[in-house]
Amino acid sequence: MTKPAKGDTPWHWTLEEGVAAPLPPGARSAELFRHGTARILYYQPKGRDEQVPHDQDEVYVVAQGSGWFVNDGRRHAFKPQDVLFVPAGVEHRFEDFTEDFGVWVVFYGPKGGEAAG
Repeated sequence: MTKPAKGDTPWHWTLEEGVAAPLPPGARSAELFRHGTARILYYQPKGRDEQVPHDQDEVYVVAQGSGWFVNDGRRHAFKPQDVLFVPAGVEHRFEDFTEDFGVWVVFYGPKGGEAAG
């Protein structure tokens, strides 16, 4: 995660910045922001989405590309500007997505999700 330059607005990111953000070793997404329990990342899997359930609730905002989203066993088509929600601990993944596919990811709340609190 990079800190904004002095005078830069730390709450605005472009798609180009998300795509260009470096991935830490072993990471699947680039973290751009952290505040309290909230984190904003950019995720752009290549070929196959191999993520596992997370310990926080999360929201995806599709930035580019299209495909299918499997969320708790249900499969839905997605396209740019769609918003997808996944409760903490739920199995989910993107399938059959286009080469340019990328999403903004927002993790928030306590471990176990808002329902646990």
